[in-house]
Amino acid sequence: MTLTDPTQRSRTRVVAPSQDDPWVGSLSGLIGGPLGRFALTGRSWWTPIRVVLLMVVVTCSLGVLADQPCRADDWTSNRQYTAACYSDVPHLFRLRGLAQGFVPYLDDPADHHNSYEQVEYPVLTGALMYAESLVVPKSWVLNDRARFYYDVNAVVVAILAVFLVWVTALTAGARPWDAAMVALAPGMLLTATLNWDLLAVALTAASMFLWSRRHPAWAGVLLGLGASAKLYPALLFVALFIVCLRAGRMRAFAVAAGSGAAAWFAVNVPVMLANPSGWAHFYVMSRERGADFGSIWLVLTDLHGPLSRLTTPQVNTLAAMIFAFGCLGLVALGLGARRRPRFAQLAFLVVALFLLVNKVNSPQYVLWLIPLAALARPRWRDFLLWSAAQFIYFIAVWWYILEIGDPGKGLPEGGYMVAVLLQLGATAAYAGLVVRDVLAPSHDPVRSSTGADDPGGGVLDNAPDVVTASNQVPQRPRREPVHAAKPLTGDMPNDA
Repeated sequence: MTLTDPTQRSRTRVVAPSQDDPWVGSLSGLIGGPLGRFALTGRSWWTPIRVVLLMVVVTCSLGVLADQPCRADDWTSNRQYTAACYSDVPHLFRLRGLAQGFVPYLDDPADHHNSYEQVEYPVLTGALMYAESLVVPKSWVLNDRARFYYDVNAVVVAILAVFLVWVTALTAGARPWDAAMVALAPGMLLTATLNWDLLAVALTAASMFLWSRRHPAWAGVLLGLGASAKLYPALLFVALFIVCLRAGRMRAFAVAAGSGAAAWFAVNVPVMLANPSGWAHFYVMSRERGADFGSIWLVLTDLHGPLSRLTTPQVNTLAAMIFAFGCLGLVALGLGARRRPRFAQLAFLVVALFLLVNKVNSPQYVLWLIPLAALARPRWRDFLLWSAAQFIYFIAVWWYILEIGDPGKGLPEGGYMVAVLLQLGATAAYAGLVVRDVLAPSHDPVRSSTGADDPGGGVLDNAPDVVTASNQVPQRPRREPVHAAKPLTGDMPNDA
């Protein structure tokens, strides 16, 4: 029996965290101990998915509540740094022409006396920013409109967060409780309303769900749309290529990659043709900006030595080279491991690699990794330790920005650099644990608890190896058509 078989899914028992996770099991002693093996479950309306959806609603509500000190000041005072409630949303409403009703990319700031700057995000994010601005009453004063714009975005973010947790729970198969990591993540509470990244994160999670249900074409479409909101979803094609190559499922990969490219072009080409410079602003800015907050390059260029003299083009080249070599390492890992890695494991590793070597690592980028971490290595102790490092960095960056603007009032540069290294080190350590799980599958919580090969692997689940870096004789792959799609059902067992 495979977890992706919809006819069998209703008879698959949900993995209880108190039985599967040693750390959760030890804490469960506070409420009577782990769930018994013969406990009667599945008789409550509160299924695991409904519980985790309630969790994320509470998390989003607390996140908005935490932003209230800034909302009271319209994000115009230093309280946005001291209270760590900064958000790009109201600022960019004022500064990117949205308050004036200008259309991102299509309207040129030069035609309006450069009274605002062009939106610096890919087109789907800009489209969401503009759509939200249409709801804001134009007769209000600017600060009231900016506050209402934040409120509108908070509602949109909550909807995206609920959707994200739902599809993550479905992708997890017999482990829907793993989505609680996403629902309760400190990074979700702190950064969901900071920017518009959850749009790309939700599209990426939905694509992984569709892939797990053997819909490679639609999975590719959503990855292409995700890459039209933030570029990082395109990185998942690297992970897909590696696992599909090993399993001899290159036709499925070609379908996903082709549909993803088609979706990206369908969204981007009309804007590109309408105003090439407006469309290209994001890509030009990404190339020209120097080492920025949260990156290892900011730390290295701040040190006294030869690296401190690196120019932006040199940083771009070095970062690209290191990332390329890292991807080659992932290819070696994917083809050389005794057992093929799960798709979610390589997806986490390639995105983590990108963030570790990228010249920018904004606080909200943690959202990119949270659902991937929950699917790649669902262990609460490791996840919370990683989250603690992200929390420390989140506080540090705002206090450091305060110090830049008002010396002596915030966190000194040395303290901030330590926080950067801590959060990068925590991400690298989590990635190291995932690599260990790949090399020693007995450590993999998903495989050891479910007995499945790759619950989120779709056409890869239980597929024999065809291409490996070892001396094993390649096996003949099972013939399984790419179009053998499974129903897009949201049904899950009621076992708690």
